[in-house]
Amino acid sequence: MTPESIFNQRIQQFQQAEQAAQNRHNQLAFWRLVWFVGTAITLWGLIQANQQLAAAAILLIGVIGFMVLLKKHQAIKRERDLNHHLAVVNQDEAGRLKRQYLRTETGEKFSSPTHFYAGDLDVFGKHSLFRLLNRTHTHSGQQHLANWLLAPSDPAIVRSRQQAAAELNPQIEWRQQIEALAHLEGSINRPPDALFAWAAAPAAPLPAYLNVVRFLFPLITLLLFIAWLTGYVPGIAVLLSLAVHALILRTIASQAALVSNQTYTISSALKGFRVLFQQAEQLTGTSPKIQAIRNTLVTNSQPISGIIGQLAKLTEGLNYRQNPYFYLFFGVFSLWDMHYLIRLERWRQEHGPKLEQWFTVLGELEALNSLAGFSYAHPTYVTPDLTTTEFALDFTAAAHPLLIPGHSVANSLSLEGSGQTVLITGSNMSGKSTFLRTVGANVVLAFAGAVVSAERFTCSPVQVFTSMRTQDSLEESTSSFYAELKRLQTLIGLSQQLGALPVLYFLDEILKGTNSADRHRGAEALIRQLHQTTASGFVSTHDLELGQLGDSSGFVHNYHFQSDLKQGELIFDYYLRSGICESFNASQLMRAIGINIDAVQS
Repeated sequence: MTPESIFNQRIQQFQQAEQAAQNRHNQLAFWRLVWFVGTAITLWGLIQANQQLAAAAILLIGVIGFMVLLKKHQAIKRERDLNHHLAVVNQDEAGRLKRQYLRTETGEKFSSPTHFYAGDLDVFGKHSLFRLLNRTHTHSGQQHLANWLLAPSDPAIVRSRQQAAAELNPQIEWRQQIEALAHLEGSINRPPDALFAWAAAPAAPLPAYLNVVRFLFPLITLLLFIAWLTGYVPGIAVLLSLAVHALILRTIASQAALVSNQTYTISSALKGFRVLFQQAEQLTGTSPKIQAIRNTLVTNSQPISGIIGQLAKLTEGLNYRQNPYFYLFFGVFSLWDMHYLIRLERWRQEHGPKLEQWFTVLGELEALNSLAGFSYAHPTYVTPDLTTTEFALDFTAAAHPLLIPGHSVANSLSLEGSGQTVLITGSNMSGKSTFLRTVGANVVLAFAGAVVSAERFTCSPVQVFTSMRTQDSLEESTSSFYAELKRLQTLIGLSQQLGALPVLYFLDEILKGTNSADRHRGAEALIRQLHQTTASGFVSTHDLELGQLGDSSGFVHNYHFQSDLKQGELIFDYYLRSGICESFNASQLMRAIGINIDAVQS
């Protein structure tokens, strides 16, 4: 079966399961109502008959029965919602095959206008590599995936990701389950920075005597309250005791407020994280990366999910203080803040230093799941081979990964050795820019650890750099030509850094903002200058004279895209050919929009 048919089959399967759960949910809601009304009527009848003992028994049975039905109702609701989200996950997967996306995350918050290639290669945005790959839900997961796309990783690290993704690839049940579980908790994508700050802060234990006070004083107050009810002490004694409680709580109020603020926004999501860690603990695999993740998910023979579950209960308990009615009528009496501050401090001293590491590992696992999901959905894509030679780029039938598979033209090319330039000429709209982005995007995917859109793809470690979409800036009083010069200045500096990765550059319509003479001289000078470094790359241009470098230099390789005019219509086949382009279409395009160019020529 194809991935598309599998996703569609699973959509139907989970939608049917969701509907079945909804039917049971509706039925149980009816029986809960029947139970409540029946209990109320029976209780009223027994009270009218002066059968207090029987009424008390019915009340107890009614409450217990209602709670059992409520718990069952919640379980069915969770089952319904989980199947709904599993259907949504598969709808998203089916949409991605057509390069349509249900999820709204674009990754643009990780983007920078000065990044070496992110803007030109559509790493982030509405139609981007991040959106194509992203199957993460936590903040850490998105951060991991963004980082992998923003910088090339060491080949050994990339291979470990490839191995882990290959092991996760067939585990579709596990992979989609962890996504659906993340969907259940909407706040799970919040940054947990405040929680990490609390966990990593220096120890702040409360005085030891408060460990006795937190039990002794509520007991004394309770006894005074009972004594007041029975007439042994005046009510003022209870009020004075509660006033003492308030004074004690005031001594720790600032600390309680600080911890509450640091945990409040993430406390509701911690239950969701506990479930995600539970799912992560069920991970199977023998690759070094998977084994390392599994080992991190257990500490002192305790699963991390249980430890996170403890933290979820503690932070939830502390934050009941945010409810003023609870705090007034129960929090002061029980010294609530004190109990939870002491318990949270114990948890922090035992587990706090490792908390960020656990979330980081979970985020890494989500990013690996993204790579696995991408490869599963594209079985024809290939795992790239990363070499350790000085510079090599060799690929067969490479297509742009953001285009619908099967709807784009694939091309092949081989380039080896430092200081080489592929010069691409061609008419407008013939495919020059798309080809540059095709190569660049696949290189970015390769060094993130993903499969690439090609039949074969080999590349040595490189730092990608692009200058393709330079724009003017009114805010900075910068013209588009000067913006391009600034990009090229960055390229020159990057290529001259000693010990850095070789640069793989992509320059589209180089120096297009100046006259043809200066453009030719500047482009030739830049290509010759880059030849003296370890940088290699691609340059697209309309300057046919620049192609003469290929005849004399030995380091410039000419390729082109062409267009043909058939029966008054321009035809593009988008295939890369060797040599300099000999046909251009600017005149035909100008005629097509109504410019009488022939009048000038005559």
